[in-house]
Order: sequence, then structure tokens, then C-alpha cells
Amino acid sequence: MNKFEMLHQQSQPLLIANVWDAESAKRAERAGYQAIGTSSAAVAAVLGYEDGEHMPFEELLFMVKRISASSSLPLSVDIESGYSRDPKEVAANIRLLVDLGVVGVNIEDSRVTQTRALMDKDTFAASLSEIMGHLRASDTQVFVNVRCDAFLLGLDDATAEATKRAESYQSAGADGLFFPCVTAESDIEAVVTATSLPINVMAMPDLPAFDTLSKLGVRRISMGNFAYVSISNQLEKTMKNISLKGDCSALFVANDL
Repeated sequence: MNKFEMLHQQSQPLLIANVWDAESAKRAERAGYQAIGTSSAAVAAVLGYEDGEHMPFEELLFMVKRISASSSLPLSVDIESGYSRDPKEVAANIRLLVDLGVVGVNIEDSRVTQTRALMDKDTFAASLSEIMGHLRASDTQVFVNVRCDAFLLGLDDATAEATKRAESYQSAGADGLFFPCVTAESDIEAVVTATSLPINVMAMPDLPAFDTLSKLGVRRISMGNFAYVSISNQLEKTMKNISLKGDCSALFVANDL
């Protein structure tokens, strides 16, 4: 078990700082985080793209290279659906990231065409199994965190669908499972119980406190693109204040830490 895997077995959940560029990675390391992960939406937004694999993979590689070079923290990368429909190509993409120092990836079971929709469970599980097979064959050491979007998409039967998929994805070789937008304690308990894999949840306004999540068996907490959105909103507010006040004092207001 490598260092990043071990971080998922602590007494308290691993808190991942989701970053979008070299500077945010440096700040996360200075703030004392144990690991960082990219937010696909935030990285895309920085470069002027919409989320959903609209950003060319080559540009993602460039951003990851700069982030990896700027921090010594373990880095996981959100690769959305893998930037290919071919499992062999997805595995090749993951290997390119590992060559840059990446220790983990997130891959999701939904795809964006006109709208975001879940893939068929068995189709995705078969693809995942093939991806994992290619990675093992090339002795690629990487933590594959599979994102299930049942709660994110607001399915009426989200909990039942998520637990079925948890079992299927574990059998296909996933190292961890990520359920963005799950917040109810009963739902979190259900997905934790459905698998022996470490469970990742995401920041939401009504997400339970970390101590509660720990008691429920959650092993990893991430931020999505919300840190990026918060910083961007503050930047816009500062820019407006400068224009409205007719001076630059807003740039020099002390921020208490």
C-alpha cells in the first residue's frame, strides 16, 4: 500500500484540497493539507472552457505538469470520463498523468453530450474492468477513484442506484468510490455499507461536519470546484469595489486567517 492509499485509512477522513493551478497548489501545501486534487470544472474555467471534456487533454496535461512541479503533495487528477471512449486509450491517458507524478485519478460514470447522463451500469463496469486490466498489465501504480453521479443528477432512486453501482465498480477493480452531492446521513451510511472501498464525499452546504462523516465511515472529503468559485467571486467583488470607490484600497484590506 503506497502513501496515498494509506491516507485513506486514517482515523479521520482525508481532506483533499481541490486546486486549479500552480499557485492554488502551493497555497494548499502551505495551509497544511495532506494531498491535493484537481477540479476538472475549475481547471477548465481557468482556461476558458466549459466542464465536460471540452478542454483538450493536451492542455490538461500542461496544467497538471505545472501543478505537480509546484507542490510535493500527493496529487490526484480529475479526468472526467477519461478523454476517450476506448478503455485502452483511457489507460494510456492515465499513464501519461502518472509519468508527471500523479498518484490518483477520478473517473466518472456519467458523460456530457447535450446534457449529463449516467452510463449504463454494466457497460461502465466492463469499461472500468478493462481500464484496470491495462493499468495492471503495464504495472501502473495509481489510485483509481470512481465517481458515481447518481446523487449529483438527483435521481429519484439515487441511493438504490448508488449502492448497486458501488458493488459493481468494486468488482471491476476500483480503488475508491466518490459520491458527489450525497448529504443525508442515511444515504451516506448506505453507500459506506455497500462496499469495503473507501468512500469520498464532496463539500455541499448541508454536508455533515467532519466528525459526523468520520463516524459514518467516510474516508475522503473533497471540495469540488467550490474553492475556485469562492475565490473568483471574491475577485469580482474586489474589482467592483475598486471601480465604484475610485481608489485601490480594496486591494489592501487585511484578510484574517
